[in-house]
Amino acid sequence: MTDWTAPGAHVVADGVFRVPLGMPGDGLHAINVYALETTDGLALIDGGWRTPTSFDELASALRGVAHDVAAIHDVYVTHVHRDHYTLAVELRRRFGTRVHLGRDEAPGLHELLEIGSNVPVTSLRQLRRSGDAGLAAAIEVMAAGEEFDAEGWEKPDVWLEPGQYAVGGRALEAVATPGHTKGHLVYHDLDAGLLFAGDHLLPTISPSIGFELGEWDSPLASYLRSLELVLQRPDARMLPAHGAPGSSAHARAAELLEHHDVRLAETVRALDARGTATASDVARVLTWTRRRRSYDDLDDFNKMIATCETIAHLDVLVERGEAQVVHDPDGALFSAA
Repeated sequence: MTDWTAPGAHVVADGVFRVPLGMPGDGLHAINVYALETTDGLALIDGGWRTPTSFDELASALRGVAHDVAAIHDVYVTHVHRDHYTLAVELRRRFGTRVHLGRDEAPGLHELLEIGSNVPVTSLRQLRRSGDAGLAAAIEVMAAGEEFDAEGWEKPDVWLEPGQYAVGGRALEAVATPGHTKGHLVYHDLDAGLLFAGDHLLPTISPSIGFELGEWDSPLASYLRSLELVLQRPDARMLPAHGAPGSSAHARAAELLEHHDVRLAETVRALDARGTATASDVARVLTWTRRRRSYDDLDDFNKMIATCETIAHLDVLVERGEAQVVHDPDGALFSAA
């Protein structure tokens, strides 16, 4: 099997190259940015993470297909996470590249610029709501100790609304797919049958839900609706931000909907077994990742992700009438309906 993280510019369609950029110390290993040939040079779908090596990796890959990194005139970002956004800011600083981002990412980016740190304050609120103030405190200390890359965070040139945009000779439709973040966009090239899926559709994992700054607005419910939206659109080849390109966006969206149906059923069974429980209690009963690891085998960051995903599933069960919640001073208590 070919290693999807192998450096270079890999042809995925006529005039479209996939460029994996390394993500040091991150379990996702790399991010795919997609370079589109245009009459004026290049446009990117997603910018990548501004690391000490990422600019040189991008420049080297593009040289390999006879393109100059300075020819990148626009970056269309799927969402505001650092591995998608911050190298785009660096490209603008060096070359005047225009940066485009979905308008619904504005509240999260504005809050990030205001707090100026890596502390995931919204996730910490959900950890406390989930009954695990101790983990919240540990994550806060860990994140506060990480260096904040202030130069990687600025407002975009263009706040995008959903709709069609001309990118060189292509018509890309920006489609709102909230869930992973509120302002997540996928870019659909209907003529070429390509879906630049960002983190909305990933080939081997389900993306984290609601890991962003700002209000917590039932992110899993939004994500499930966004998966249904993909199924209502023409099928396309899935070009994800992490992992190898897939053959069918419809097939992967259907798999992810099935995955979350299974996960919701597992969550109900965990509630039935415990009677009344916090989201943290439920997260400790469930297993995690494709390898079905126990909660105790996860590091603190992934325990946070697991607990926040659990409360997102519990919120959906409450909305569907399959669970109920009573508020408690130490967090929300849930039980099966």
